[in-house]
Amino acid sequence: MGNQQSNYKSGFVSLVGRPNVGKSTLLNRLVGQKIAIMSDKAQTTRNKIQGIYTTDKEQIIFIDTPGIHKPKHRLGDFMVRTALSTFNEVDVILFLVNVTEKRGPGDNFVIEKLKTIESPVFLVLNKIDQVHPDELLPIIEDYAKELDFAEIVPISAIDGNNVERLVETIGKYLPEGPQFYPEDQVSDHPEYFIVSELIREKILERTREEVPHSIAVIVESIKRNENDKVEVNAVIVVERQSQKGIIIGKGGKMLKDIGMNARKDIEALLGDKIYLELFVKVQSDWRDKQTYLKDYGYNQDDY
Repeated sequence: MGNQQSNYKSGFVSLVGRPNVGKSTLLNRLVGQKIAIMSDKAQTTRNKIQGIYTTDKEQIIFIDTPGIHKPKHRLGDFMVRTALSTFNEVDVILFLVNVTEKRGPGDNFVIEKLKTIESPVFLVLNKIDQVHPDELLPIIEDYAKELDFAEIVPISAIDGNNVERLVETIGKYLPEGPQFYPEDQVSDHPEYFIVSELIREKILERTREEVPHSIAVIVESIKRNENDKVEVNAVIVVERQSQKGIIIGKGGKMLKDIGMNARKDIEALLGDKIYLELFVKVQSDWRDKQTYLKDYGYNQDDY
């Protein structure tokens, strides 16, 4: 921005919390665009998706980390390390909790990890639209005795309640600094990653328990064809033949449904009409094989 003030502030904020507390919903609310996938299944966000919030006074770069949980396999182990690795690189950590559920082992696991961190930690109590205001104080006291939070902010990510106050409070902790990204940029991820996440979201929404997290989506190409339509080719990788059958569905119906719904979101993201081609491939136990994890973009050497 040309008229940037001399005391312009910018910084990085990490969103953490156990799986499924509303981190992606909050990120999308802050950035105003659908860039993080939203699903009520745990552990859907795998990489650091960054949302960028820009005004003429400040720029906040949000890092949405995978939910912290006790790892069950190598992919899970990598996801936890990814989340923890962001903690010391940021100006503020938002520890998001769901006020409709009691503090559980998952929250305690995160709190234990946060005790060793230098960055200021905010306790962000999400889903306050679902509880009576009188219920909030005991919840706040319960968490506050576990950790000395820099700030405590109750919000509702889904309806935007108090989110503005959260942003203002974050602003107080940001150092003076440059605008890192152009004001119209909302994510530093290449389209490939966001497109693959949108496709994955549609699969998880429709298949529920039958296809757990043993799927990866690899976007192989995004290119304009001779009819001026953007062609997107993507491969859905599953672990078992039975999962392939579920995703394709009877007479190809499920795959068609996934493709149609993903296409709408991708068109909104790219601002262009697209042609989406989806393939399904079986690669047994890809989550535990180092080489496959690398191929599918989960590169442990980065952390």
